Amino acid sequence: MDDRRKTYRAWDAQLGGQQSVSPRDVLPEDDLVFFLLDAVPQLDLSTFHQYYAGALRGQPPFDVTMMVTLLTYGYSIGVCSSRKIAAACERNLAFRAIVNDDPPDFRTISDFRKIHRAAFKPLFIEALRLAGEMGLVKLGNLSTDGTKMKANASRHKAMSYGYMIKDIARLEAEIEQLLKQAEKTDAEQDAALGSRRGDELPAELKRREDRLAKIREAKARLESEARAKADEEQRRRDDEQAQREAEGRARRGKEPAPVDPTPEDKAQTNFTDAEAKIMKQSNKGFDYSYNAQAVVDAGNQIIVAAEVTDAANDKRQGVPLGQAALDNLDGAGIERPTTADGTLSPIPNTADSGYFSEEAVEKLADMGLDPHIATGRQKHNQSPVAPSAGAAPAEESVKEKMACKLRSATGKSLYAARKHIIEPVFGQIKSARGIRKFLLRGKEKVSAEWQLICLTHNLLKVWRCACGAAAC
Repeated sequence: MDDRRKTYRAWDAQLGGQQSVSPRDVLPEDDLVFFLLDAVPQLDLSTFHQYYAGALRGQPPFDVTMMVTLLTYGYSIGVCSSRKIAAACERNLAFRAIVNDDPPDFRTISDFRKIHRAAFKPLFIEALRLAGEMGLVKLGNLSTDGTKMKANASRHKAMSYGYMIKDIARLEAEIEQLLKQAEKTDAEQDAALGSRRGDELPAELKRREDRLAKIREAKARLESEARAKADEEQRRRDDEQAQREAEGRARRGKEPAPVDPTPEDKAQTNFTDAEAKIMKQSNKGFDYSYNAQAVVDAGNQIIVAAEVTDAANDKRQGVPLGQAALDNLDGAGIERPTTADGTLSPIPNTADSGYFSEEAVEKLADMGLDPHIATGRQKHNQSPVAPSAGAAPAEESVKEKMACKLRSATGKSLYAARKHIIEPVFGQIKSARGIRKFLLRGKEKVSAEWQLICLTHNLLKVWRCACGAAAC
C-alpha cells in the first residue's frame, strides 16, 4: 500500500494565539476604519464635548472622538447593537484599531448613544459639509421618499382600546377580591400576632395593581390622541362651513354625524414603545414601525435631510422635509444654484403621489424648490400619457398644472430619475447593511438613530469616492 501523503504548510495551533497583530499591518491601507480614524477628528464634535465641560469629578470618560468613531464605524457596517459592538471590540481587528487595548463595555456604548442623541443632528450636517466640500452634492434633483422601519416593540406587547376597558374591569374586580382577602388575613394575623408586624402587601395584589396602572396610562394616551384627532376634524369642518357661508353656498347632502372624541375599540397602543404605530410593511403585513423620511441628492446619492414621523401617510411630510433640506444645505455651507443675474435658482424636488397636495406644491415653490410630485398612481395596464408642449393655462388648478408639468420632457426626465436616486439608498441601508429596525425607543431617540444611520451612509459615499471606487 502506498503510504505517501500530501505535504501541508507548517502550522502551530498554539503559536497563532500568542502573536501580536497590528491592524495597520493586516488591513488594507484604504480600509473604511482608517478613513474614519482620519475623517472623524476633522469634524466639529463640540456638541459632544459640551456635555463633559462642567464634569470635573469622577473617573475620566472615554475619548469622545474615539466613541463617535466607534459608533459611526459600527453603523457603517451594520453592527448597531451595543452588545455586538462591545464584542467586536474584543474580537474584530478593525474595531481594535479604534479602541486599542481599552475597549468600552456595552453599557458605556449604549449610554453614550442615548446621552448624545441630540448631537447627531449637528454631526449629520458635518458629514454633509464634508460631502459638499468634495463636490458630491450637485443639487440637480432632490428626491423625497420614506420607508417603514420596524420599531423596537413587539405586537404581543400591545392592547386595543376595547380590550383595555374589559381588562380594567376584570383587574379592578380581582384587586377588590384580593383586598378583601388581605383584610381577612390581616384580621386573623392581628388576633394571632397582636402588635407585631405581619406580612407586606401580597405580591399578587401588587402585580395586578401595576398592570392596572399601565393599562390606565395607555387608555388615557389613546383617549388623548382621539381627542386631538376629533379637535382637528372639528376645526376642518368649521373652516369648510365658514368658506361655504362666505361663498353663499349651502351644504350638499346630509349633515355629518357629530365628531366623536372616543377612541375606536380597535385602536391600539404598545406598552414597549408608546409612540410607535402599526404600519403596513412591504409584502409582510403590519407591524409597529416608524416612517423614516429622507431627501437624497441625485449626484452621488447623498442624503441631505433625514427625519422620522409616526404618521404612516406621507401627505404632510413633503414641506417639512423640503425645509429641512434647505436648512441643512445652508448649515453645511453648500451653495445653492443661481441664475445668470445672481438670484437663487429653484432646486428640482421629485416625490411620488403620496406627497401630493395643492398646499404642499405651493409651499415648496414658495421656499425655493421646484416640485415635481405625481398627482396620482398610473395603473400597470394604462398606456403612457402623451408629452405636453408648453405650460398649462393659468386658469387650471394646481393639480392640473402639476400633471401638465410632469408630462413635459423635462418633467418626465426628472421624475423618471426619482426611483434610481432614492430607492437604492433605502436598499443600501436595509439590505446591504442589514439595518431594518430601530434599536432605540421613542420618537426622539429613534430620530437621533435615523440621523446616525443616514450620516454613516454619507460617510460611506465619501469614503468610496475618496478611494476612487466605481460606486461613487
